[in-house]
Amino acid sequence: MAKAEDYGIPEGTKFLDTHEYILFDEDSEVALVGISHYAAEQLGDIVYVELPDVGEQFEQGDTFGTIESVKAASDLYMPVSGTITAVNHILEEEPELVNDSCYTDGWMLEITVNKAKQLDDLMDGEGYIEYVEKAAV
Repeated sequence: MAKAEDYGIPEGTKFLDTHEYILFDEDSEVALVGISHYAAEQLGDIVYVELPDVGEQFEQGDTFGTIESVKAASDLYMPVSGTITAVNHILEEEPELVNDSCYTDGWMLEITVNKAKQLDDLMDGEGYIEYVEKAAV
């Protein structure tokens, strides 16, 4: 079975089937949100990222932004309900960071999670790898 760390996925990362990830810190109830390495690879060279403002609130599944590449444009979906506490403004000037390091420098949002129980509905790293491998067939 594939291991998440073999794919560079940080321990504890959860995923939507639309390829957004969330890395939740239980101690602070804060999480980072972005798109997976697989999604960034499929999009190709990312040229633009539109993100919400700090303070905005979203429910699980809401569209929170848009990402554009040389191939396509896609909506971005919120993995869990939460309030935006920080936005990675570096992506405005360097959207390619999503391609280069989606789990570190290429994160998109920091949120305060309102409903941590929703994390239980998401795929863990191994489940996500399995999902992607099945979809690629």
